[in-house]
Amino acid sequence: MMPANAVDADSRLDRRNAAHVLRRAAPMLRPYRRQMWIALGCVVLSTGAILAGPLLVRYGIDSGIAEGRTDLLNWAVVAYVVVSAIGYLASRSQVLAVSLVGEGFLRDLRRRVFDHLLRLSMPFYDREKAGVIVSRMTSDVDSLQELVQMGLLQLMASMLLIVGSLVLLAVVSPVLLLVCLVPVPAVVWASRKFQRDSNVAYLDVRDDIGRTLSSLQEGVSGVRVVQAYGRSEHQVARFREHNDRLYRSHMRSVFVQAWYLPVIEGASLLTTALVVGIGGGMVLNGSLTVGTLAFFVLTLSNLFEPIQQLSQLFNTVQSSGAALHKLFGLLDTEPDLEEPEHPVDLPRSGELVVDDVGFSYDGSVPVLVDVDLRLAPGERLALVGPTGAGKSTLAKLMARQYDPTAGSVSFGGVDLRDASSAELRRRITVVPQEGYLFAGTIRDNVRIGRPEATDAEVDAALESLGLLGRFRSLSEGLDTQVRERGSRLSAGERQLVSLARAALADPAVLVLDEATSSLDPGTEVLVEDALEKLVEGRTVVVIAHRLSTAERADRVGVVADGRLAELGTHEELVALGGRYAALYENWTAGRR
Repeated sequence: MMPANAVDADSRLDRRNAAHVLRRAAPMLRPYRRQMWIALGCVVLSTGAILAGPLLVRYGIDSGIAEGRTDLLNWAVVAYVVVSAIGYLASRSQVLAVSLVGEGFLRDLRRRVFDHLLRLSMPFYDREKAGVIVSRMTSDVDSLQELVQMGLLQLMASMLLIVGSLVLLAVVSPVLLLVCLVPVPAVVWASRKFQRDSNVAYLDVRDDIGRTLSSLQEGVSGVRVVQAYGRSEHQVARFREHNDRLYRSHMRSVFVQAWYLPVIEGASLLTTALVVGIGGGMVLNGSLTVGTLAFFVLTLSNLFEPIQQLSQLFNTVQSSGAALHKLFGLLDTEPDLEEPEHPVDLPRSGELVVDDVGFSYDGSVPVLVDVDLRLAPGERLALVGPTGAGKSTLAKLMARQYDPTAGSVSFGGVDLRDASSAELRRRITVVPQEGYLFAGTIRDNVRIGRPEATDAEVDAALESLGLLGRFRSLSEGLDTQVRERGSRLSAGERQLVSLARAALADPAVLVLDEATSSLDPGTEVLVEDALEKLVEGRTVVVIAHRLSTAERADRVGVVADGRLAELGTHEELVALGGRYAALYENWTAGRR
């Protein structure tokens, strides 16, 4: 079994994965090339000003103070002030330029990820936890935000400052530079170890954040069930387990940082001590000037300060790199339902044919086997059967929410796999059991059925179901805000909006998960009346939870043990005395 804090080997941000992440990110930065050049120019200018400071101090001491030249000392002071001002302005400008690039990149990335998520098919959402998906768009993007706000700026400035400082130190005194290189082996070893350890630690943190958010989302979404069954302590215990695991992951990353930073600080102190000691001796024997020694001490701070910043920044880089790696992994997830290369238009009406269909969710255990079915235009089919028999799966295949693993489903002679998803949704619409509404107005939610529809067309769709007057009677009419998940409306009203949405889409085929099975009798009558008007003239497949629905259908299909066990009219199947007859007898007995 994999340890709790383990991460898949493919998720490790090794050099190959890091290079891949950079290659993927580069094209997304192309629209910001101008801002990037401006930022780079500002970084160069700011770094140049920092490097010039110690040189001017050296000049002021050696040429001004040592030689008693007040004019040269004054010139060095004025030049230092001017250079500092230029550095200040360049520093402020680079913050703005880098932020424009970074925030623009994040905006584009969020848009791409969300767009891709909505294009992924149902099997993806069956496999993935909602909390993990949400963490990709929240904690992972937040991690990247830390990098783009200041991290990129510090990365460019620190690397340039280190290179510039080494070059100047080599030019001014190669002997003292060699002294400065004494701690380098220890710094290189510590940095390589830090890179390995922090790589593991921060990927673990990213995964544990996803698990914790998933646990949080599950607890909040199911709070009614939790409270109804007194399971609060159980849910809290589960969340505590994930939260503690996240805490341990964060602490491991802190421990990695805690031993590394003192190594860098110690190297800085040791190098400064060596330079002052050896350089001081060189000043006493006349082989080095006081100004040069002062230059070395000041430049060393310019050298080790960015090294320390880089070591701290490496935490952010690792965390952000891991987050970006996971986001790109999400973007690389291919939809299970492939779009055809050359899509074919579906006819306005036609026969819906299920031809020798088989299906398995995991590729091994069959859910449906050898299903054959033909629905004439305008025919109504009710699918009944025990829970888990496969009736919902069959309905989903007929709407191409999944592709069959064997056989085919066609409409009007066209295999559904040969039609584009947009064309498919124009002809076949699924109405789920729960009328899911989005935050917005009633009109906005109806218009989801056909986004380009005018207000008049929305009104006409509601009127066709006899619902326009009901919703106009609300205080704000069709402009009533339904709030998140339609919480401002009753369950029946949400279902009515869902039906109006389907009416506006005006499909040829409707696949319904019986819309009235969870409503009170009064509301059920209203919804059934609207539903009856909606299905008129259309081919209908309904997952029937009540046999009263099956009684009104043209034909009934009994799904059992993954097969279409019986198919016929209500009267034929009752007379047959098989599975349906037994179900119907039990149902009628329960009504007496």
